[in-house]
Amino acid sequence: MTQTALITGASSGIGAELARIHAEHGGGLVLVARRKDRLEQLKNELQANHEVPVEIIAEDLNDEGAPQRIFNQLRASGTRIDILINNAGFGGRGRFHERDWADDRSMIQVNIVALSALTRLFLPDMVALKSGKILNVSSTAALMPGPLQAVYYATKAYVTYFSNALAEELRGTGVTVTALMPGATDTGFAATSGMDATSLFDKAVPPRKVAEAGYAGMLNGTLDVITGLSPGQRFATRIMPFLPKKVLLKQIRQMQEVGQ
Repeated sequence: MTQTALITGASSGIGAELARIHAEHGGGLVLVARRKDRLEQLKNELQANHEVPVEIIAEDLNDEGAPQRIFNQLRASGTRIDILINNAGFGGRGRFHERDWADDRSMIQVNIVALSALTRLFLPDMVALKSGKILNVSSTAALMPGPLQAVYYATKAYVTYFSNALAEELRGTGVTVTALMPGATDTGFAATSGMDATSLFDKAVPPRKVAEAGYAGMLNGTLDVITGLSPGQRFATRIMPFLPKKVLLKQIRQMQEVGQ
């Protein structure tokens, strides 16, 4: 039986690569993003290359009503979602008190509220069927506070801990939840968030590599998938819990400052 995956933020980057990987496995897709033209292009590519069913839904998850509309549309069409991949998200750099609150509020809406709402809407059916997989795209930013990206890092901490808690709640139900935690990835995120001029993105990894690790971890029911880190970054991640917090905060801020 074909497994259908719903992927948000599917029009580019990690989301598009996850869609390609799922299509390569013969799975059906529901692709969600703001830009219908990009979704159409990806749909045509996937259907031409893999002959899988692909449905597109153009929705902006910054709209509070979007998750319910997505759910209602799929319920009306009888489309069963076997895999939910909450990939949509964005970031932004700057001092919190100087940033536009509307931008940070939108970040919270997309990164936290929409992700949680979609999970709440689709999870009951998975539990009832004793089968399902959820992949929530977090970040290694979840492992630490993020001066100059205070809201973004906090949203990703939410995604990771929310995913972990659900995984334990669902133990024994047949449903698994995986948090994908990539390091710097070569997508449009860096330019959008203003991080492309910082040292954090000097060695960004291809989105395909991140997507492959996340997809494999999801299939295995892995709790956390940390990927896309250099050996030095992996070492830093391991020692981070042992550093004095003030030292850690200063180091993170310096890494995020333009020109460093």
